[in-house]
Amino acid sequence: MTYRGPNQPNQFNRQFNQPPAPVYPGASNIGPVSPSKNFNESFESASSKLEEFVDQYSKPLKPYIPGIGRFFIVATFYEDSWRIFTQWNEQVYYLHNYKHYWKWITVLFLLINIVTMLTSSTLLILRRHNEIATVSLVAVVLLQGIFYGLIFDGLFILRNLSVVGGLILAFSDSLIRDKRRLSMPGLPMINNQDNKKYFLLAGRLLLVLLFLGFVFSSSLSFTRFLVILGGFVTCASIIVGYKTKFSASILTVLLFTYNIFENQFWKYGSHDSSRDFLKYEFFQTLSIVGGLLIIVNAGAGEFSIDEKKKIY
Repeated sequence: MTYRGPNQPNQFNRQFNQPPAPVYPGASNIGPVSPSKNFNESFESASSKLEEFVDQYSKPLKPYIPGIGRFFIVATFYEDSWRIFTQWNEQVYYLHNYKHYWKWITVLFLLINIVTMLTSSTLLILRRHNEIATVSLVAVVLLQGIFYGLIFDGLFILRNLSVVGGLILAFSDSLIRDKRRLSMPGLPMINNQDNKKYFLLAGRLLLVLLFLGFVFSSSLSFTRFLVILGGFVTCASIIVGYKTKFSASILTVLLFTYNIFENQFWKYGSHDSSRDFLKYEFFQTLSIVGGLLIIVNAGAGEFSIDEKKKIY
């Protein structure tokens, strides 16, 4: 068969007096042209592949992620217990002489704090007596604010709202897992007793408090600004429940890396003021990372765009 150039009419066009269709070299190899993907489709495809990659290579760690998340959330209580124990004389002196509490009340208050924080934090990590452990830690937060006279301090309120938010996330994860464990094999769980979707929604909303505690807890640097910028975008995605696991995973890596390199309190001596400041920052950020790990493991739940997309 000879090559038919663009100006040569074909047999079909001659019969019906139609103008010849243009023919280009190699045109026979070109199939139907598909419309190019828009940004949303490209993002959906890329994020889905990344989620599959993360799921594939994180399987050995997946059973331990909720426990690690709960430990990160309550680590601030372990640190606070250790600080009271190692600075016992300073704590007693401050509350007795500056806040004018009787000495026996001061000693009793500090002892109760240490025992309650250590016991309740351990119970929450082990998923034992979750309601009692969570309420006890929330009570410690409130009582410390009252005793130290910081209950109306803006930064203290924001910081401790963050801590309470993290405790509710840890409690919700424990409660959901307990119900799964106690359900009979092969039988569906009773819908009117399953509050999973409400806890997951509350956890996503409380993440805002956790992140705001990070934003306003210290001075702004360029690195911190980049983390905050990325954090607001991913937090917005987590709140509405769009690509929740993807966004939570990104923010977890971002904050954990920032925390390790920026808040190195262990480099300073015990009497250096920078040590206490950086330690506060470190455990504040660690609480956020713990909350994010809970969300990475549990997902968005029913009240989310991710779940609606599965239906529609």
